[in-house]
Amino acid sequence: MHPMLNIAVKAARRAGGIINRATRNLDIVAVKEKAANDYVTEVDREAEAAIIRTLRDAYPDHAVLAEESGATGRSDYRWIVDPLDGTANFLHGFPHYSISIALVHREIITQAVIYDPCRNDLFTATRGRGAFLNDQRMRVSRRAGLKSSLIGTGFPFRQIEHLDAYMAILREAMLGSAGVRRAGSAALDLAYVAAGRLDAFWEFGLSPWDIAAGALMITESGGLVSDVSGERDYLRTGHVVAGSPKVFGELMRVISRHLTPALRIA
Repeated sequence: MHPMLNIAVKAARRAGGIINRATRNLDIVAVKEKAANDYVTEVDREAEAAIIRTLRDAYPDHAVLAEESGATGRSDYRWIVDPLDGTANFLHGFPHYSISIALVHREIITQAVIYDPCRNDLFTATRGRGAFLNDQRMRVSRRAGLKSSLIGTGFPFRQIEHLDAYMAILREAMLGSAGVRRAGSAALDLAYVAAGRLDAFWEFGLSPWDIAAGALMITESGGLVSDVSGERDYLRTGHVVAGSPKVFGELMRVISRHLTPALRIA
């Protein structure tokens, strides 16, 4: 394992321990609503602090972009951190949430960790060296097309202006696939695409910490990732489409039929 990836794994597992301990007393977890249906808890902040402390102990000069504490430091190396993706799930005891850590070097994602503390599933990737789930090599699925595929998604709850376009895409995806799943942790859903558990995924209005780690895992597993225009600008736009090559192409065609000017110029 690459030394930088090893540090990220250590950080993710420390955060996972904090989150797992908190699940025993969910009724006393302090919660604050950042925006409509967008929550932060004391657990998010404690897990993030543990991650950043671990990263900074090893690499004190590296920059960090984290969901709760924002951007700190200036460096060619920048860690992108989501300490708890799926906070609403966590608060309800719904066991689908994750920790996401990615390292970007000069705007290229080079290391990635997504950790599911509920199932103790550790997804990792290093640029050029493949992607792994608990030390087993990951590959995207081999399904022939959309009709037989299971598709992941997330609702655009932060950007209601995209809701009509999203619902049109959702309707076509539901009718044209084996099923659509909305589980509530985009980072973990992207890891599932890399592992072949989902055949494709799309969502609008995400943040860099939702996407970065999963995007590297998918490309290292033989899949494709883009924004809604087919470009690789998803960390900036927050609109992401991902999947195995055959299913990705079909899903992109569905999405392209319903794109609005607002989505195109994000």
